[in-house]
Amino acid sequence: MENYTYILECSDGTYYTGWTNDIKKRLLSHNAGKGGKYTRVRRPVKLVYLEIFYTKHEAMSREAKIKQLTRKEKEQLITEYKRNNKNGNS
Repeated sequence: MENYTYILECSDGTYYTGWTNDIKKRLLSHNAGKGGKYTRVRRPVKLVYLEIFYTKHEAMSREAKIKQLTRKEKEQLITEYKRNNKNGNS
């Protein structure tokens, strides 16, 4: 089973970082107000960054590292992701 580390852009322009093993279900959950407390009051949210891992541990470790980044560093990560994924699936 694949595991994902993701960044959401919230309606107020802030970022939320998390991990999941079902990205479609998790995104629906966030936008339905059943995700994290942080995103509940900042809907709608939009997926702006996604990484795939084979283990839960890898995804959780990456989540922790991303959460330590500054906003500017997260924006650079998102920009790079968008540049490498121009097909618009994010």
